[in-house]
Amino acid sequence: MNAPHPLDPQATDNGLLRFLTCGSVDDGKSTLIGRLLFDSKTILADTLNAIEKTSAKRGMTAVDLSLLTDGLQAEREQGITIDVAYRYFTTGTRKYIIADAPGHEQYTRNMVTAASTANLAIILVDARKGMLTQTRRHSYLASLVGIPHLLVAVNKMDLVDYDQAVFEKIKADYLAFAAKLDIRDVRFIPLSALNGDMVVERGTRLGWYEGPTLMQILEATPAAHTEKAEDFRFPVQFVCRPQDSANPALHDYRGFMGRVESGEIAVGDAVTVLPSGRTSTVKSIEIGAEPIERAIHEQSVTILLADEIDISRGDMIVKSAEQPRAVKQIDATVCWLSETPMSPARTYLLRHTSREVKAKIAKIDYRLDVNTLEREAIGALAMNDIAQLTLKLAQPIFADAYDRNRSTGAFIIIDESTNNTVGAGMIDG
Repeated sequence: MNAPHPLDPQATDNGLLRFLTCGSVDDGKSTLIGRLLFDSKTILADTLNAIEKTSAKRGMTAVDLSLLTDGLQAEREQGITIDVAYRYFTTGTRKYIIADAPGHEQYTRNMVTAASTANLAIILVDARKGMLTQTRRHSYLASLVGIPHLLVAVNKMDLVDYDQAVFEKIKADYLAFAAKLDIRDVRFIPLSALNGDMVVERGTRLGWYEGPTLMQILEATPAAHTEKAEDFRFPVQFVCRPQDSANPALHDYRGFMGRVESGEIAVGDAVTVLPSGRTSTVKSIEIGAEPIERAIHEQSVTILLADEIDISRGDMIVKSAEQPRAVKQIDATVCWLSETPMSPARTYLLRHTSREVKAKIAKIDYRLDVNTLEREAIGALAMNDIAQLTLKLAQPIFADAYDRNRSTGAFIIIDESTNNTVGAGMIDG
């Protein structure tokens, strides 16, 4: 792969890439993130000065790049509630959001949250230790939430004398494991986050590896929604009816505001409104007060239709030829997020896009052990449990299978009494 150098001013904008970093304790995850920021020259001067001073106070001769993510480590040491840490940077050719999630089993819910919007996952493996239980768990969770691209980064190659045989052994072990899961695109890279080999620059000690650097892989990875054609999905969040007595032209204005979750729409396209099934055409599309001819995925827009149709929050506008299923019962994989166990006797709220419906658990097929991938029969879910179950809904939702559309194939479960989010789910095909 001949990707452009990440700092090439002539390179084109490759769009936003959200990626996840995960790994075991002391595998160099913090150092890797620090190295990416440092070598891509995206650290502010005052931040660099601060970590240089801290490194010197600790008696270190080089800058400790792991200090750039020490905030999350400090939370772990103090026993504070662990959350996902997000890092933002840009290389000039692409913008990035790094989701830095804790990898321990007790933080499964946090990793699922972080992974749900990622398009690539970097799974770090310590070259000295090889495949660990956490490596398998992280890989399974990444495949479960549908991350389309996995990158196994064999770190600390400097501690095994940059031995190619060590790298090839880990690669073979991982491929044997990946064959058991639905992992379609996995790549491998040897690197040393401490010394910077194969992170942004190639270095001089991994000459036997002829593939791209980590940064080149990140630069070339397709952004979300770009790899296949997607159906248009527009959940309505708000109906805009301006009240301005000084401008009579606004009296008949009825705009439907929301975000294009997938696909694209253009002025003149035929659309259907769900659940009513009424049809119309797109009269205009606006961003703010500016009209545009076409809207694409992840744009927040206002859509105006040619016909007057009764539409409210929770309805969905779709292209007439691309309608989703309207379902009142779903089979799904659910991760339980709450410290309060799930109760099959209770009624919960299910939020799917901008639509909320009452839901009950009809049955729990099994709980999946994320370490062994074995299925276990259970009667209720505890925090961090992942299970296959069936939900019955009071009103229909307009759903796609999660493996086809991550936006309209996902939902959250809410406790009506506390308004807390207690579960997150993915709809089966």
